[in-house]
Amino acid sequence: MRLPWRAVAVTGESMLPTLKPGDWLLVRLGRHVAAGDVVVARHPYEADVLTVKRARHREGEGWWLESDNQKAPGRQDSWDWGAVPDGLIVGRVALRYWPPTRLGSVSRRPWPPRKRAT
Repeated sequence: MRLPWRAVAVTGESMLPTLKPGDWLLVRLGRHVAAGDVVVARHPYEADVLTVKRARHREGEGWWLESDNQKAPGRQDSWDWGAVPDGLIVGRVALRYWPPTRLGSVSRRPWPPRKRAT
């Protein structure tokens, strides 16, 4: 029987400031993804590598996934790969559980971003 949850460690800086290296995430497998969610996906060219990104929008049969920190060294996302097919989306990040000082949900950011009132 397959469990509906998976633990994933953050190793890079591409999701700063939302996620930091050393954060551990609880991922709900196979959950519905909406624009603004933080998701875990299989790397499009390295099947054994998982990547944590923000789902920006649907594009064809997949999701456009972006890093929150576009200036991170070694950052890779849909700007490099194109849209990631639905079959490579592992699940939606539900909770950051480690370290205890950062325990909490990972917020969904509205997309497209809301315009500021002037």
